[in-house]
Amino acid sequence: MSDTKQLYFPLLEAPLKKQGQTTEKLKRLDIGKRRKEIVQYCRLDYGDVWEDPVKGHRVGVLDATKGDDVHILLRSEKANLVINDPPYNVKVGNANTRNLSKISIKDYITFSKQWVMNTLNVMQEHSHLYIWIGADYKDNFQPLPDFMLMMRDFIELQTRNFITMRNQRGFGTQHNWMWVRQELLHYTRGKPGFQVVYTDIPKILRGYYKVVNGKKTENLERGKSNTIRPGNVWVDIQQVFYRMEENVPGCYAQKPLKAIERITLTSSKQDDLILDLFAHSGTTLIAGERTNRRVYTMDNDPVFAELTIRRLENFRDTGRTGWQWHNPFCELETRQTR
Repeated sequence: MSDTKQLYFPLLEAPLKKQGQTTEKLKRLDIGKRRKEIVQYCRLDYGDVWEDPVKGHRVGVLDATKGDDVHILLRSEKANLVINDPPYNVKVGNANTRNLSKISIKDYITFSKQWVMNTLNVMQEHSHLYIWIGADYKDNFQPLPDFMLMMRDFIELQTRNFITMRNQRGFGTQHNWMWVRQELLHYTRGKPGFQVVYTDIPKILRGYYKVVNGKKTENLERGKSNTIRPGNVWVDIQQVFYRMEENVPGCYAQKPLKAIERITLTSSKQDDLILDLFAHSGTTLIAGERTNRRVYTMDNDPVFAELTIRRLENFRDTGRTGWQWHNPFCELETRQTR
């Protein structure tokens, strides 16, 4: 296994420009010629697991629908918290995402049943499960309602909440209401603990009175903080795009680190084990690293497994949570300038 730390290059000071606009340097990394160039720099093949010598994280190139693969990652351990961000089965019709895969809803639900079953088998008796899921308004909102109905078959899981994260950017502004939401389903097994956290949003609602211990109190008097608790609509988290440091170029639909850290802080304790069966850009791993949780994660694509490992190494080396608009595979930059 090669050490890739020396492959990183200094971050540039100015964004790249194209037709007068700042743009991401890379489009999707897992398709076409770009993928063929990158695979040769991936340290893991299918079936391999990288073990972090510092804090014990694991990253594998494995298939979430195969129980044996999940066992390879966890061995005999079980997770206190699972955060899964599976493919949405939604094809967004713009130039950057036209290659997103989409299968029949029947096949998607079969796929989903397999990974949910494998997830349930490695959850602690008292544990949390969070699932990001999409809804295609152009196709009867699939797979969201179909997925929710399917989850009723897993009687060991209890529905806990239905969270919406509000994006600051969206699409559909010309002929539709702008689509600015991402859905997060929350399930629990048993009775796991939950730690209250607070947002950065100050309390501003006045005039809501309530009698507490015989005393009439105003809304701003009550509570433990001068900021509000997050509800099940998150309006204070920015979705990731190329102008943000945490951006991992080429990773479509990357989840915000702040959202994943909110989940880890409320639904796990320090030194707990967090599982993510769809690593993608490695956000769960970075959240675990920053909040002192161990993370076991995997992806069936070696490109994203490699990105996940590199992102952790880059964070430890530089303190940066991503690459913004810069290429995580700087070997390609080196080759092109020779």
